[in-house]
Amino acid sequence: MKVLTGDPTQWPPSGGTSAVTIGVYDGVHRGHQAVLEDLGHAARGLGVDRTVVLTFDRHPASVVNPGAAPKMLTSVGRRIEILGELGVDTVGVLPFEHIRQMHPEEFVERVLVEVLQAKLVVVGSNFRFGVDRSGDVGTLQEVGRRFGFDVDAIDLLRGDGDTVSSTAIRRALGDGEVGVAAAALGRPYELEGTVVTGDGRGRALGYPTANLAIPEELLIPADGVYAVMADVGDRSYHAVANIGVRPTFDGTDRVVEAFILDGVPYLYGRQIRLRFIERIRDERRFAGPDELVEQIGRDVEKARSILG
Repeated sequence: MKVLTGDPTQWPPSGGTSAVTIGVYDGVHRGHQAVLEDLGHAARGLGVDRTVVLTFDRHPASVVNPGAAPKMLTSVGRRIEILGELGVDTVGVLPFEHIRQMHPEEFVERVLVEVLQAKLVVVGSNFRFGVDRSGDVGTLQEVGRRFGFDVDAIDLLRGDGDTVSSTAIRRALGDGEVGVAAAALGRPYELEGTVVTGDGRGRALGYPTANLAIPEELLIPADGVYAVMADVGDRSYHAVANIGVRPTFDGTDRVVEAFILDGVPYLYGRQIRLRFIERIRDERRFAGPDELVEQIGRDVEKARSILG
């Protein structure tokens, strides 16, 4: 799979025709997957050379309306990985700050036509682009007729007959419903971060945890205890994750920490990807460390049962 970044007007010509879809594609959920499958069928029917997904280096709302910008379900890097796993030929990461300054016709002509040689462009029915969001589906269709490409405006949130949306997935995760989120995503929700030094409290309790620094833009599920798979390098481990402020110790800072159940490599400074399988319980205050340790033991046994 080819990945294109930077100023899209400077991308090298694709060397062949393309079927293109444009969108945030946050989470690459089942609705997105249905669109990509349809795009692949359309590409083969048209005889074009490749499928292309144009995504963004950030959520457009983070620039246009920062106060309303949602937390992201996937980093740009993970989004690219998933798109590659789904068979997309080329992913172009559009720098939103740059392209929002382009006139709509300039974006279409210089990127979709000159670089990608688009024969089909698929966007959401409410797609807007260019200076002051002045371009819309009608603009695409008008310029498409001039340059010989078709435009399909669809609801990118539908898949397999059900309404699937990034917004609904965020809501489920905010309620701790990781199973609901997984059903919509087509895979467990993932959260990736770097292991940093903590306060050593877990080790003192007999359950040493890896404390994760999570990128600010990513969505963290609701506070609680979860059975998770922890991916470290090319290996996966059964683990218990705790999200919250650790009220038993009057904590105030929200943390994400994971206790890997059976054997663990040296983790400081390494990347861990947590895959959330099932929520075990709410976070709550205990009378003291002894009561907390007893509960952690029960959490570990519950996680073993869930993870098999």
